[in-house]
Amino acid sequence: SQYSAVDTNPLSVYIMQPIWNKIIKIVPLWIAPNLLTFSGFVMILFNYFLISFYDWDYTASGSSPGLVPTWVWLFSAFTTFCAYALDSIDGKHARRTQSSTPLGELFDHGLDSWATSIFVLSFFSVCSRDSGKTGVSVYTMYIYLSIVLFNFMCSHWEKYNTGVLFLPWGYDISQVVLIAAYLLTGAVGVEVWQKPLLFGYYITDVLVILLIGFSLFLSFPQTLYNIHRAHVKKTLKNDSLYEGLLPLVSPLLLFILLTVWVVLSPSNILAKQPRLFLWMVGVAFSNVICQVIICQMSSTRPEPLHCFLFPLALVASAAVCGLLGCMEEAALGLLTALLTAAHLHYGVCVGRQLSEHLNIYIFSLKKRVQE
Repeated sequence: SQYSAVDTNPLSVYIMQPIWNKIIKIVPLWIAPNLLTFSGFVMILFNYFLISFYDWDYTASGSSPGLVPTWVWLFSAFTTFCAYALDSIDGKHARRTQSSTPLGELFDHGLDSWATSIFVLSFFSVCSRDSGKTGVSVYTMYIYLSIVLFNFMCSHWEKYNTGVLFLPWGYDISQVVLIAAYLLTGAVGVEVWQKPLLFGYYITDVLVILLIGFSLFLSFPQTLYNIHRAHVKKTLKNDSLYEGLLPLVSPLLLFILLTVWVVLSPSNILAKQPRLFLWMVGVAFSNVICQVIICQMSSTRPEPLHCFLFPLALVASAAVCGLLGCMEEAALGLLTALLTAAHLHYGVCVGRQLSEHLNIYIFSLKKRVQE
């Protein structure tokens, strides 16, 4: 299917796009667009592991503000901006080098589906965990992450049904807010997040309220409206309601399973291992979304039950029933490693298959020699 995307966000259209159009001119024509996409993703990953090194359990900013060096926050602002820029110019570069392919589209959105959670997990280090006075509770983090991923899923569910990707306004806004937050933290220190801003509200409260407001009152209604409009114009991809809703089944079950585990965990697993648990949420979610993206691109139906749901259901139910006892953290570690490895394996396999099928290299503009 031909790729089509619509961007109506004024921030993007009037401010960011002109910047990207200037930056794109510096990129040499021999560089493959996928290399830009991948470089951005690697920067986000590197930055995430750097922050994790200084702040594994999300308490550094709250307990002793100097634990994460200032340069780390400034480096975070830099990598976030670079990743944002690379993600915004990869498509332009593909058109410029006449190398737009379904592989590039999948690569871009597939990595975005994983990067989305990593951005959020890195940001939590800025506002830190609830220390009784300030910070966000681990449950707020979990809900916050779920809402962001729900938003991401909505835009791809919408594309699955309409064939058009309406770029969510939240994307550009969130990237600019993230970069500003890192710069602010680097400039004045993490203390800024621990002082009330207005009427006893902290900056983090304001951001959470904004996020929920944006999602529930702007993004989600817009998605439903776009699908409804396609229905009226008779341009919907799927005739039946069942097929239209099918991509939502796995993410919904995933969210229910995870929430049951979080709420009923005997050892309070989310409070014990927030970083591990939230990373697993992001990975599982990314894999579910990647399969929806592939189905939408190949006009096939997604499986109603995603394969990740089975090991997750097994571990979560064993934990909740108290069968794991003191092994719950170890089981979470094992499950997280398993899902991450499976997700990486999946990505490599799909990339290989597509590059062979389309007769192109993933990271080079050279043509493959026909065997």
